[in-house]
Amino acid sequence: MNLFWYDWAGYFGVALVLLAFFLLQERKLQGNGLTYQLMNILGAVGVMLSLGFGSFNLAAFIMQVAWLLIGSYGMVRGVKRRREIRDLP
Repeated sequence: MNLFWYDWAGYFGVALVLLAFFLLQERKLQGNGLTYQLMNILGAVGVMLSLGFGSFNLAAFIMQVAWLLIGSYGMVRGVKRRREIRDLP
């Protein structure tokens, strides 16, 4: 079996998303934390790369795009909340 760089990107992406979820369940990460959101975003990008350069699957790709958008939304929202808290008198 020959594995290409995009295969490894996909495996790494899946591992990152699963690790983020596991760490959330173990209460090692917070769901609104930057680390959790970045792990999900980078994981989704890795899977999307494997789908884009390898065997394409539209359903899986749509799910990863949604994962990426939701993670990005969560990250932006978290940054705004931290700024609001910091700026309180």
